[in-house]
Amino acid sequence: MKSRRPGPQETIRIIARIKAGESATPAEPSAAPTVADLAERYEREYVAMHCKPATVAHYALMLRKHIVPALGEFLVAEVERKHIMEFQYGLRDMPTVANRGVDILVKMFGLADAWGWRPSGKNPCLFVRRYKVEKHHERFLTPEELCRLGHALDSAPAERLASAHAAAAIRLLVLTGSRRNEILGLRWEDLDFEAGEMRLTDSKTGARVVPLPSAAAKVLEGLSRVPGNPWVFPGRKKGDRQHNINDSWCRLRERAGLDGVRLHDLRHSYASRALALGESLSMIGELLATSTSRGLWFGSERGWRTCGSTTFAILVQFHGISTLLNIVYPFIIQCFISSHRNPPDYVLQAA
Repeated sequence: MKSRRPGPQETIRIIARIKAGESATPAEPSAAPTVADLAERYEREYVAMHCKPATVAHYALMLRKHIVPALGEFLVAEVERKHIMEFQYGLRDMPTVANRGVDILVKMFGLADAWGWRPSGKNPCLFVRRYKVEKHHERFLTPEELCRLGHALDSAPAERLASAHAAAAIRLLVLTGSRRNEILGLRWEDLDFEAGEMRLTDSKTGARVVPLPSAAAKVLEGLSRVPGNPWVFPGRKKGDRQHNINDSWCRLRERAGLDGVRLHDLRHSYASRALALGESLSMIGELLATSTSRGLWFGSERGWRTCGSTTFAILVQFHGISTLLNIVYPFIIQCFISSHRNPPDYVLQAA
């Protein structure tokens, strides 16, 4: 059977495509995109470009473990609200994960609208109610609990409750009020022992510089360095950092009798100590770089004093002499505040 010869007009179009560097024959129209295609483009063009590494990893896990298996074969243009609700219901035993999945889908289908993959204004996630999630009650460690935690941390490596690095990371969470990933993400180059500063390059609220109290500096100076590894808290893989200290924390928490206390509660305890010292909520928010802070405290003497006095109060409780702290508390704090950034040597020796 002879092939059909192109007519004059079609020949002109073929020549024009060849001159333009295109194929002589037009490509077949691409198939309608699926949710799996949308997830791949969302991850490549939006998440990778706009999100922090930890968020990128979290979204990748959500997409591969939950969203794509449940919705991946659906055509983007044909997904309806009922499909989103069915997806959400399938994760009803994990309401937090279900809600996060819906949040991701809201953004995905919003982008599908912008990319012309769905009719404008037809996001199927609209009006999908999130599950109610019971909020974790904030927990503040008492002086006695801090003392027990201090003893557990002292014996952690010997009793195999935690490695020396994991125990040090937890101790720094208590002494600085920093977030877990801010501490685990420290590089040696981020520490300035002479200036008494830590540069947090991957903080939740953006890169910032925070005080490094002498007690925290001593913890860091006591850590061994791994040749060729820039991380303060190295991981098992060569050149990598530690990402998870939850198992170590669970063992330490059990040994210290701190049932139900989360790692993030150590940050709350730091804030409560600063509040007990008479600091304002606004100053505490600036010091800890909460979502409402403006980062105006840095460089102020009051900011350094707030950090130092709070760390010193916790340090005293770590050493198990909270009774002494309560008796001579005003005198100790006044001596401490009169110093610059760090307590006087004789005060530290007394602690």
